Amino acid sequence: MTPADPKPAASVLLVRAAPGGAAEPLEVYMIRRQKGMKFLGGYYAFPGGKVDVEDGAGDAAARCHGLTSSEAEALVPRAAGVPSLAYWMTSVRELLEETGLLLACDAGGRAIDAHDPLVAARIDRLRKSLMAGEAPFATLLTREAWYADARPLRYLSHFITPTSSPIRFSARFFLCPVPVDQLPRLYTEETSEGFWIAPGIGYQRFCAGEMAMAEPAEYGLGYLAQFDSFDDLWAAHADGAHKFHGIIDRIDTFWKEFDWNAAPWRNPRGPRS
Repeated sequence: MTPADPKPAASVLLVRAAPGGAAEPLEVYMIRRQKGMKFLGGYYAFPGGKVDVEDGAGDAAARCHGLTSSEAEALVPRAAGVPSLAYWMTSVRELLEETGLLLACDAGGRAIDAHDPLVAARIDRLRKSLMAGEAPFATLLTREAWYADARPLRYLSHFITPTSSPIRFSARFFLCPVPVDQLPRLYTEETSEGFWIAPGIGYQRFCAGEMAMAEPAEYGLGYLAQFDSFDDLWAAHADGAHKFHGIIDRIDTFWKEFDWNAAPWRNPRGPRS
């Protein structure tokens, strides 16, 4: 049987520093996909989804602030029919769809302030219009005189669904700090749970069979669990380049230097507990 062609997709690891006294220094936001979904129904994952055609259109690129098309192509090679910048636009759109959180700014690059009740109401209105299919994301941003803000996103990894799966994706994963003026919320169109979790604890629950997840989520948690602070994590991504993709990178690059015995999910009585 000929393997299905993988569709382009993007997901976001929304991260924040853990509160003082926590066993681990970081928390990441995870969702659980509705059990009835055809692809990974009931699995735990990070917010994200497939790249829409409109995400790669010219008006979408013009509505993206903080990253040019050439800069995006230097980080993510252009795929057939998919402009590299589309992955960033998809990430911003999917965060809004699945968490209600919007990375946006005005024409001058000033980030929106959702502490303002009027701005918060505009975000909610934009999301409702997007979910109702009233217009493409870029068009709705234009209506509000906003731009998708790519500056908070840092490229992390690339995973392609195995050829044995009837539904396949070529997904790019990004890191993003939670904005100071917004928090993710649960919307149940596609997700049944949404919560913050320490990466090591999430990995422990995966190993115990308590949280079903595919490799991107499993390895994403493992990757985050090695960092001692949010600042260390962000400094490691100052270059904007991906850190691992595919089996070869996961085995031969990052993992060969990882101290599995000291990993917090395997050593709960270690220095962080």
